[in-house]
Amino acid sequence: MKRYLSFCFTFLVAAVFVSGNAFAQASPDAVVKNAVEGTVAAMKADPQARGGDMAKITQLVETRFVPATDFERMTRIAVGKAWATATPEQQKQLYEQFQKLFVRTYASSLLQLRDQDVKFVFDSPKVDAGTKDVVVESHVISTGGDNPVRYRLSKSAQGWKIYDIDMMGAWLIQVYQQQFAGQLSSGGVDGLIKFLTEHNARTAG
Repeated sequence: MKRYLSFCFTFLVAAVFVSGNAFAQASPDAVVKNAVEGTVAAMKADPQARGGDMAKITQLVETRFVPATDFERMTRIAVGKAWATATPEQQKQLYEQFQKLFVRTYASSLLQLRDQDVKFVFDSPKVDAGTKDVVVESHVISTGGDNPVRYRLSKSAQGWKIYDIDMMGAWLIQVYQQQFAGQLSSGGVDGLIKFLTEHNARTAG
């Protein structure tokens, strides 16, 4: 029995290692495809989400999509130079509040698709051995037409991670950079944290 249990444990560890290693080496378009289609499939399978419950859709985005993103990089770029001067506690608050803002934005876009017959097409970018940053072109094909969506990814030790999205002809980080710059100019880092916290509180629920 001990030998059997030892064999099972060894097999389980090996399986976890292989699956984790396979995920880390997944192509950029595969990472995007799994994150997007997995989130949409979960939304359509959940009665609450399918009924338009934003809290449920937001939860699905957090559990299905967010793990495929590099939110620290996203936050750092969106905040700009002020990130380097922020204290660890301020960075933590910026990270948390910006993630809430982004998740809510992405969940709102998915809300439009909950009762539509939608198809996704993901193009495979050219990735050389030394490539560390790529853009995955995709198309959301539904009753509303063919809408292009682009995802920017960077490669780290954890594999390819999404850190920016172009949903309406503009990269989200650039949009946020412009919004945050005004808040940072008038109120500093604490002012930006206050702005994000209040905005998220108003749009919650």
